[in-house]
Amino acid sequence: MAVTVTMPQLGESVTEGTITQWLKQPGDPVERYESIAEVTTDKVNAEIPSPVAGVMGEHLAVEGTVVPVGGEICRIEGAAEEPAAAEEARPAEAVGAGTRQEVPAAGGAGATAATPANPAAVASAPAPQGAPAAPGLHLTPAVRMLAREHAVDLTRLSGSGINGRITKKDVLEYVQRRDSGEAAPPPGGVAARRAEATAQAAAPAPPQAPRPVPAAAPQAAGDTLLPLTPMRRAIAEHMSRSVLTSPHAWTMVEVDMTRVARVRARQREDFRRHHGADLTFLPFVAKAVVAALRQNPSLNATWTDEGVVLRNDVNLGLAVALEDGLVVPVIRGADRLSMAGLALAAADLTERARNGRLRIEDVEGGTFTLNNAGALGTVMSQAIINQPQAAILVMDAIVKRPVVVDDDAIAVRSMMNLCISFDHRVNDGLAAARFLRSVKDTLESIDDSAALW
Repeated sequence: MAVTVTMPQLGESVTEGTITQWLKQPGDPVERYESIAEVTTDKVNAEIPSPVAGVMGEHLAVEGTVVPVGGEICRIEGAAEEPAAAEEARPAEAVGAGTRQEVPAAGGAGATAATPANPAAVASAPAPQGAPAAPGLHLTPAVRMLAREHAVDLTRLSGSGINGRITKKDVLEYVQRRDSGEAAPPPGGVAARRAEATAQAAAPAPPQAPRPVPAAAPQAAGDTLLPLTPMRRAIAEHMSRSVLTSPHAWTMVEVDMTRVARVRARQREDFRRHHGADLTFLPFVAKAVVAALRQNPSLNATWTDEGVVLRNDVNLGLAVALEDGLVVPVIRGADRLSMAGLALAAADLTERARNGRLRIEDVEGGTFTLNNAGALGTVMSQAIINQPQAAILVMDAIVKRPVVVDDDAIAVRSMMNLCISFDHRVNDGLAAARFLRSVKDTLESIDDSAALW
């Protein structure tokens, strides 16, 4: 029999992917879970595994083609009649696939990173028993496994993913509510979503105005045309969408970092000796930022048509510069970490980002982004918001310069600019100014004898 492989869902908000390279050509033997193609999306760059063993058949999408999630990309001929394999062939979720990740960059870029895979481990893992199969639902194998393990009736869940998709988080939250005796969502949520989706699909689509076709830029002799890579297209789409989606506003403060510089200079060698990592200025600012976010929760938020969602967790995204763009790994639960914990987490994520060893979970779930543009020598920067967050903060270079201090004296101080870009739908200038004031006060009042661990 022949099995049709479709474009997998490689992230909760991913809607399409680009076939960048076929790893198997027609006629090549294919093992189950063996990588058959490399795909780039706006969030992740992955190798897609074959859902069945067989022989590579026709390529239904050529390299460079953009395919929507669920769209057909190839056929595997001579596949064995395996119910589990046929089920996985529809969504082709690429669970365990070796990946190179691409994420939208805060401030204007995206980047790639690699993460290992072990498809064999997925294939050999015993499947827990005891949960309804929820036929017809588009579910990842990981969600199905969780549901079987915890005996969850998936038809009782309302998914928070794209198009109402049920995610691992939905299952775990349901289990937590159920086991703690809290009221669970009423049954029929999935059926209701299906009925609503059917009604929407049946309704006539409103006419759309034709999209203007941009004119080709004139080229003079000696000009060089650089073809757009999938990453650059993703950068262009994300940054354009962010500016069109969020009415951006900016405000900036000066921060006297002299005390921070003294603390860092005094503890830098001890920190390197104890932890094997350099102590930069970033964890000092990060610590002040997460504290300010707790005091000003509307900056740790997301706009929706139903209202502003205040995020319970403070997951701090860190913009890391790479040669071909930026990647934004996330420190989860950043407000629960000490200064040393933030320093070590930032060092680990930065090192793995630059060596292409980030995992998918390392770049998802950010609620606020901090961009250390000052590491590149900038002194005044305005960033573009990393959607769907409500704000992004840029810390610029720390520069020694003369300033007026108490009693109108002039002293040389280590000064830094902090600029916040915020979504004016979510916050006004008052909230942004209060947030910056909180960060500034924390940094300028740091105890010279403060311990980092």
